[in-house]
Amino acid sequence: MPAHDLKLLLKAAQEAGEIAKGYTGQSARCWDKPDGAGPVTEADLAVNDVLQTTLRRARPDYGWLSEESEDEPDRLDADHVFIIDPIDGTRSFIEGSSAWAHSIAVARQGIITAAVIYLPRKDKLYAAAIGQGATLNGTPVRVSAQAGMDGATVLGTKPTYLPENWRIPVPAFARSYRPSLAYRLACVAEGRFDAMLTLRPTWEWDVAAGDLILREAGAQISDRRGTALQFNNAVPQVGGVVAAGPALHTALLGALA
Repeated sequence: MPAHDLKLLLKAAQEAGEIAKGYTGQSARCWDKPDGAGPVTEADLAVNDVLQTTLRRARPDYGWLSEESEDEPDRLDADHVFIIDPIDGTRSFIEGSSAWAHSIAVARQGIITAAVIYLPRKDKLYAAAIGQGATLNGTPVRVSAQAGMDGATVLGTKPTYLPENWRIPVPAFARSYRPSLAYRLACVAEGRFDAMLTLRPTWEWDVAAGDLILREAGAQISDRRGTALQFNNAVPQVGGVVAAGPALHTALLGALA
């Protein structure tokens, strides 16, 4: 079933990419969501609509959780749930950058079983089904073997490196950033960077697809306390994310406050 679902997700991601590329970030209508939840554009909603139509028509018994849909409480009773971010990195999309992604996943009883992260403007398609490895454009990918924190290439935001987040002096990371959280996770799965950290509560749709792609690429991924991520929660958040190869992941957990 995960492989069957992955074929569906790949098809849906390609359709979403064509829809999104039909909009220009600078000219697409955009507005701010309530309660400081960030910007949204007409492209986000158009992509959400095509994904919801394509995926739910194919799997009508699956629940639905998307950043751009009203939450449906009945998803909590579904055995399988789609977890979707139509455009992760909306601010990047608005600015005309190419570093935004479609993040599409299936969870079964809280565990991600099929996942796609697609960056149409970069022609990067990351995919995984549970037990079948992770790929980038069809080629297998593997997390880096970096074990030590000093010199490790880390993707994170500035608050990650505040001293109060660490038991020890902040390690001498080589710090980088990508605006899409899904893309950051995919970059670690690909081995281009050694680790990704976000220490605040994180929406499930930002990290669901990356969770499986990383695990299938040989990484360890958890919340900031080392607990494996569980999805389709009543409040759809996880307690931050620490993602890296096994040795580096252990070192990071030991160093974090």
